[in-house]
Amino acid sequence: MTEPDSAAAAAGPPPLPAVRAGLAHIVVPVTALWFVAFVVLLFFTDDLRAHDAMIWLWTCLAGGVLGLIGLSIYFWQRRSARRGSRSANRMALDEQL
Repeated sequence: MTEPDSAAAAAGPPPLPAVRAGLAHIVVPVTALWFVAFVVLLFFTDDLRAHDAMIWLWTCLAGGVLGLIGLSIYFWQRRSARRGSRSANRMALDEQL
């Protein structure tokens, strides 16, 4: 067996490709839709309880909350990368908001 080239092994993996899709442009509207669906389903809680389908209400709430958590992490990483923090993910800087 051949040994891997030490220079190639020291360089590490290749860099990740630049972000092509606007992450915030996708996640913000979808998160808003989850919250809109939650509010709409609040008007139908009696019907949801009658058909044992309350899971839809909580699924919409979970989708909205997880979307907010994801967006907060994304913007936190973006802010850290702009400040020059070494541990920040630099891919967020390539995206235009």
